[in-house]
Amino acid sequence: MRGKQYHHPLKLTAPWEKDAGYGRKLKTYRNHTKIIAQPGIVMKVLRRKRIVLIMAYFLLLVLTMLNLANYKWTKEPQQCNHQMRSTSYQSRSDIRFLYRPSLAKKRQLIYVLTTWRSGSSFFGELFNQNPEVFFLYEPMWHIWQKLYPGDAVSLQGAARDMLSSLYRCDLSVFQLYNSPGGKNFTSLGLFGATLNKVVCSYPLCSAYRKEVVGMVDDKVCKKCPPQSLRLLEEECLKYNTIVIKGVRILDVNVLAPLMEDPSLDLKVIHLVRDPRAVANSRIKSRHGLIRENLQVVRSRDPKLRRIPFVDPGHKANKKDGSDYHSIGAMEVICDRTSRTLRTALNPPSWLKAKYMAVRYEDLVENPVKTLRNVYRFANLTTNHDIESFALNMTSGSSSSSKPFIVSSRNATQAASAWRTVLSIQQIKQVEDYCHHAMSVLGYERVRTAGEAKDLSKSLLTHSKL
Repeated sequence: MRGKQYHHPLKLTAPWEKDAGYGRKLKTYRNHTKIIAQPGIVMKVLRRKRIVLIMAYFLLLVLTMLNLANYKWTKEPQQCNHQMRSTSYQSRSDIRFLYRPSLAKKRQLIYVLTTWRSGSSFFGELFNQNPEVFFLYEPMWHIWQKLYPGDAVSLQGAARDMLSSLYRCDLSVFQLYNSPGGKNFTSLGLFGATLNKVVCSYPLCSAYRKEVVGMVDDKVCKKCPPQSLRLLEEECLKYNTIVIKGVRILDVNVLAPLMEDPSLDLKVIHLVRDPRAVANSRIKSRHGLIRENLQVVRSRDPKLRRIPFVDPGHKANKKDGSDYHSIGAMEVICDRTSRTLRTALNPPSWLKAKYMAVRYEDLVENPVKTLRNVYRFANLTTNHDIESFALNMTSGSSSSSKPFIVSSRNATQAASAWRTVLSIQQIKQVEDYCHHAMSVLGYERVRTAGEAKDLSKSLLTHSKL
């Protein structure tokens, strides 16, 4: 026994196990030991986690793409479409108005680009009488009145911005040009409202029916109840075609941003007239165009050399001053018209198939044929009543003594009245300002006063457009 040795295994106790002898049972983690002992289980768990992470990342990516697509879709400018008739009106202060889904069908938008005294009131009436058209007459007049005496060129951007709103049936833009502290704009507060078939017809007013062709009596329409712009906007939403006639956009290139906008289907009808006839009519109605003449003349280049306005030795008088501004404005008007014509002769992509030039002389010479061509371009359908209206308005027995009033007259006679009224000096000055536009549009120049007064000789040739 003495030589036999007993070897007791050495038992090491971890510091945290020293109190185990006082009756507390040490907790062991056998499951962890088991997992570590079986690496296959570990790999299986990791694979599951990796699959879950990949699926979560993929789902997050899909949701992000859908969110971006939805954002782009809802942010596109909205069109006023007849499909929205049942949509409740949302004011521009309601942010939801900006995020309505875009509509599948675009509305046909037309801008009649022209200048003062070009027969545009009559031409615009051909659209005003159409029951399928929401027509606005000279809405940018409000800008020029509010921002007077701003020159014509500096106001082009504001005019374009107004058109952008109006073509979307947003008439709240008129409030920007309201008098401080003035009453809210109403339907009768718009320029030319008392001659507008939409404003003066059912359902806004019971005086007229939009589908019945015929001139509106402004005295009757003035008795119509003034409607809010909100109701006029709702009426605008019912129409598939909006036509705006204006003389305050001087150059088609100003409209390029609107015509490039994929959410707008905008076309331009360029109504032109012999510049000498325009100048003569401006002189005749000079008292009604005093402010406009000044605003246009302010846009002239002061460095350009100009030929004398009156004959040498002529004694100046107040009438000469008024005529000076009337004819002087033609310099700016014809310069901007030439820019439009140069663009039309070599049209960029945004203008191709979206521009049509109409000569006033062709309109009054053959109103029905011209009307049909214009309506075809505007995707409208003519009818017997509208064609008869156009024919009757151009075949009257006399000329109108009141400017800015559309009435039945001998339009062919009125178109050539300038030839016996303007002096040769006035004619030469207009031709000097407008020679390029006249050449492109097919208006021949005259060499003598006798040639101008010889009405048997036509001064019209084929247009280059």
